[in-house]
Amino acid sequence: VSFGYTPEKTIIHDFSALAKPGQKIAIVGPTGAGKTTIVNLLMKFYNIDQGRITIDGVDTNDMKRETVHDQFSMVLQDTWLFEGTIRDNLIYNQENISDEQVIAAAKAVGVHHFITTLPKGYDTYLDDSVTLSVGQKQLLTIARALLKNAPVLIMDDSLSAVDTDTEEQILENLIRLRKGKTTIIIAHRVSTLQKADHIAVLTEGELTEYGTHDELIREGGFYAKIYEKQQLE
Repeated sequence: VSFGYTPEKTIIHDFSALAKPGQKIAIVGPTGAGKTTIVNLLMKFYNIDQGRITIDGVDTNDMKRETVHDQFSMVLQDTWLFEGTIRDNLIYNQENISDEQVIAAAKAVGVHHFITTLPKGYDTYLDDSVTLSVGQKQLLTIARALLKNAPVLIMDDSLSAVDTDTEEQILENLIRLRKGKTTIIIAHRVSTLQKADHIAVLTEGELTEYGTHDELIREGGFYAKIYEKQQLE
């Protein structure tokens, strides 16, 4: 795939990757490397200039945008919640979601206990009178994505607002709950990336490193350098 937001400037240069069912693929790279652009292209927010993106062998150019979106759950770094109950925010616009499923998703991301401490629990109405931390908002949006249970989950730097212990718990539960489904993780913290089956390093829109955590450490490239830096920090 090649792509540029304007004809005179290509941002993604001949990027090629394969994500299989059940795999966790991590994407890492410096600011401006094209990580979020990859997400925009996967979601068909923009049309690619060259190449093709296929889901189960079907070219997304031959699919309606709504059909493409149905294949994905997405959690962004910038959270969004609407005025309504916590339950409504978690279910969003889905049908036939039971209370048990809602609670299971909240437990999986570690936000169930917090919800039960609120005056009306899952029926608490979210408006200006309810104060949530950035981390709590993030956990609610991750639980919402789990409830959608789409074939592919994209997490775009969506664990940056939680501590490393919570992050580890969420990742373990994701692995367990999303068995057989694909997860794409974009992150800056190496601890988020280590459990991925494959890590793709993007540099200025090009795939410069690809492999497991151990393989990339041995290569001593960009990934190994940020790992060493974060270990020192």
